[in-house]
Amino acid sequence: MLADMVMSSARSSAYAAASVAGATNCAASRAREDACPGALRLHQADDGGLARVRAPGGVLDVAQAAALHAAASRLGDGDVHLTSRGNVQLRGLGDDSGVELARMLGAAGLLPSAAHERVRNIVASPLSGLDGSGHLDIRGRLTELDRLVCESEELRGLSGRFLFAVDDGRGDVAALGADVTLVAESEGCALLRIGAGRDVSALRVASERAAAGAVAAAEVFLEAAREYDVRAWRVADLPIAGGALARRTVRRLKGAARVVPVPAESGVTSDGPVPGLVTGPSGTVALCLLAPLGRLTGRQWDLLVRTAERAGSGELRLTPWRGVVVPGLAPGRAPGALAALGAAGLVVDRASPWRGVGACAGRPGCAKSLTDVRADAAAAVAVAGDGAAGGSRALPVYWAGCERRCGHPRGDRVEVVAGADGYQVSVVGDSGTVRPVSRAPRSELAATVAAARTGAGEAAHGPVRDNPAATAP
Repeated sequence: MLADMVMSSARSSAYAAASVAGATNCAASRAREDACPGALRLHQADDGGLARVRAPGGVLDVAQAAALHAAASRLGDGDVHLTSRGNVQLRGLGDDSGVELARMLGAAGLLPSAAHERVRNIVASPLSGLDGSGHLDIRGRLTELDRLVCESEELRGLSGRFLFAVDDGRGDVAALGADVTLVAESEGCALLRIGAGRDVSALRVASERAAAGAVAAAEVFLEAAREYDVRAWRVADLPIAGGALARRTVRRLKGAARVVPVPAESGVTSDGPVPGLVTGPSGTVALCLLAPLGRLTGRQWDLLVRTAERAGSGELRLTPWRGVVVPGLAPGRAPGALAALGAAGLVVDRASPWRGVGACAGRPGCAKSLTDVRADAAAAVAVAGDGAAGGSRALPVYWAGCERRCGHPRGDRVEVVAGADGYQVSVVGDSGTVRPVSRAPRSELAATVAAARTGAGEAAHGPVRDNPAATAP
């Protein structure tokens, strides 16, 4: 029974050890086992139990979305929290809620494989098939990849941090640094990238073998971790170059792929769909919106679900930028629906000062946080107003309650990190470079952050400098 898979926090460590194939006695490159939470293994935060529910590609039908709302209302804090991978977190769960949560999620089809529920980490281009961009509609490829992941006994050993990406060719989720990335190409092919950052290898596969190729690459990753006796969460943790993984993947695919030069970086550093309306070739309209700091109240989530059910195609697409796309509206109904969602407190205007603003959980949910960063971020947005947005040229900003900076985005950004004596504001580059801007007092924090996002004062503070500690985990 699904409920039998639910584990108390006292048993979580044993489960984690068993879930990493061959890693329990290794000379670890990671100092500890992966403790990434799931829907069946809850994390005990300061505000109660935390469940992370994977939604591959961010896709939910209205019944699944309604089930999440019901679980949040009945068992948790009532809110739905979006993650930087397009998944959902439920917070404030009671100590005895695990069995009922598993039952509710299983009945909604959100747990197709209990053994794989933490490893179904797949981001996908959220506007694929909706706006005429990209090489193809990747929904079929996304569904196939999720199915193949759940069918692979070997992939049960992936960590909860390993990430797949399915990009329709526009480059949005390809820029997120996934471990295995599929990028649609023209003429029936797909590029299969293994790794991220400077050590990336690439294969070219036929489109119909793309999902199988991604699974093969992940299986090769686990094989290499066992061979080198390391505890690896991500491809970057392995002591071998990406090219070796690519060649092994070709062999596993029995010649159905070939190693190719890694294409030059596209320069895409997307922050996701722009809030507003998107009209596609079919004439239907998609609503694009953001949730401030990724948190939706029960009322906001219920309004989204009802909008998708009554006016849209019956689907929600959660984005890795903590937003939501509601596809399939008639042109005559879309403006009113968007306005109603905006009136409910969601971000529907590209000029909103909330655009590009993110934060970790902070206090009171996290014991390691030094302050309530979400309240401080909201106060800074309120003070800066429209000056905080800076249009499409403004850097995103991420507020963190401690040096761990959990959940921070990739790409160039401003980081506002809490310390014992206030916040340090820095401009951080995607390659792991950092330029400290100021340790600003609270009275000047909003102005300092706004200036850093738009590049004001850069000459006075000097160039970005190397800082290996600033690289993404």
